[in-house]
Amino acid sequence: MREFFKYVFATVVGVVLSVFLIFMLSIVLIIGLVSSLSEDKKVEITSNSILFLNLDQTILERTPIKRFENLPIIGSGDSKSIGFTDIIKSLKRAKTDDRISCIYINVTAPSAGKATLKEIRDALIDFKKSRKPIIAYSEVYTQDAYYLASTATKIYLNPEGDLEFKGFSSELMFFKGALEKLGVEAQIIRVGNYKSAVEPFITDKMSDYNRKQVTAYVGGLYDTFLQGISESRNISKDSLYSYANTYKIQSAKDALKYKMVDGLKYKDEILDELRKIAKESGDDPLKTVSINDYSESTPAENFSNKNKIAVIFANGDIVGGEGSESSIGSERISRAIRKARVDTSVKAIVLRVNSGGGSALASDVMWREVVLAKKVKPVIASFGDVAASGGYYMAVAADSIFVQPNTITGSIGVFGIIPNFKNLLNNKLGITFDGVKTGQYADIMSTTRPLTPAERVIVQGGVNHVYDTFLSRVADGRKKTKAQVDAIAGGHVWIGTDAIKIGLADRLGNFQDAVNAAGKKAKLKSFRVVEYPEKIDPLNQFLSDAKDNIRVYYAKQEFGDNYLIYDQMKKTLINSGIQTRIPYQISVK
Repeated sequence: MREFFKYVFATVVGVVLSVFLIFMLSIVLIIGLVSSLSEDKKVEITSNSILFLNLDQTILERTPIKRFENLPIIGSGDSKSIGFTDIIKSLKRAKTDDRISCIYINVTAPSAGKATLKEIRDALIDFKKSRKPIIAYSEVYTQDAYYLASTATKIYLNPEGDLEFKGFSSELMFFKGALEKLGVEAQIIRVGNYKSAVEPFITDKMSDYNRKQVTAYVGGLYDTFLQGISESRNISKDSLYSYANTYKIQSAKDALKYKMVDGLKYKDEILDELRKIAKESGDDPLKTVSINDYSESTPAENFSNKNKIAVIFANGDIVGGEGSESSIGSERISRAIRKARVDTSVKAIVLRVNSGGGSALASDVMWREVVLAKKVKPVIASFGDVAASGGYYMAVAADSIFVQPNTITGSIGVFGIIPNFKNLLNNKLGITFDGVKTGQYADIMSTTRPLTPAERVIVQGGVNHVYDTFLSRVADGRKKTKAQVDAIAGGHVWIGTDAIKIGLADRLGNFQDAVNAAGKKAKLKSFRVVEYPEKIDPLNQFLSDAKDNIRVYYAKQEFGDNYLIYDQMKKTLINSGIQTRIPYQISVK
């Protein structure tokens, strides 16, 4: 009896504590929600203001309405985020804004892809035409940070700081050994020697085909990187290559010696220099405005202009259904394209794609809507960091495709992956299965046993059919024969400059170039831009994402730096079936 009361008491205490913790968490969430939904105060911008460009925040395709990022666990915990399109618009506006005296860039490790960085870099270079100075300062510059900072009129580094300049590398992860230890077999069906998405699950190193393509695109990305810095800093590409290859930049003094920076200064010295530019006395606080606040203060567009260009943002993994702000749902994007097509005030469409692919079926659904839209108005595709595999598929019917030189594209190939957990379940966990079926193939996609030879033939036939359809879509869109497309397909990944040479894209150009081209093709003298699809209501997005964000939060706590490995394995194994997806999460450092 004594033990009974002890357990009852422990249970009661546990329940009370749980209720208390839930209550406290609810209070925190309510306070956070009220704070997040409250109206921001408009920032007053006065003369001689300094535009503060914090590029260490998360840079997205477009700025969310409001987010709950700063809520514990539920949010990401990051600082504000901003869309690159708003950064570009703000820099263009600041160029002619008499109240802005200069730009102050603070950047250490920007969170954006290579092509997005080039978009921002191009906008900074354009800003310099105003003859207003750009001052860059950091205690540490990663290579991506320096790529942006190199546009500045003056680049400063902390005297004890560091400038990373070592060349690019791309390290791939292979899970074959881990799966063997777990007793999991990845059953692979694919088309294309270069379609290497499956390699991490069946081998422990890169194939010769994959090594060839990775070497090519990493080299291409590096060439774009060096070319930009060379032009901005007036240092030859050969010299820059030598600096990196021999690891010349090992200290702040080295960075100054080799003219990578203009001076070594502490933060207070930078503030003094900014005061001189802004014509402020030493005692007066600097008048600064963040890029986020400046963007929010941008006047609304002139709605009297009835001619519109619809920009449709397609960002993330391609999935069936509605998707989210961070994924491309075929229903949501198709609806947006359809809406732009039937709206007579929309004179042209720009399809902005930043995706490594995903569902083959969902890609084809969106491709169909692009074909229909193209029949009634111009459709221009603008490719971001990645527009490959399914991301290329969905946009290939566009009238014209714009890429950056460092865009990753192509990967025209298909694969299927069906995990077999039989060994894990039977031999390691002691779990067995038995059942009945009405026909030979009733359980063809079972993950508790291996595929039979006959089943493998059937699945391979399905993959071959999707690949043949993919080739046909590309051949029709790019006005080539299927044989010509097949010669450059096979899952091969290309960078933007090479994609143009082989006919997978039309022009080098940034996002604004694509918008301008759409206006020109529609014969518009003036127009205003409208964005589709409509941004998801922040509260609905919050409620939708809460569960996933909690899971991701704890997964990151558990796996730390290895979270990306866990996430990649989960995505590929869970998304079994036929996929048009880029080989892997490309990470070039």
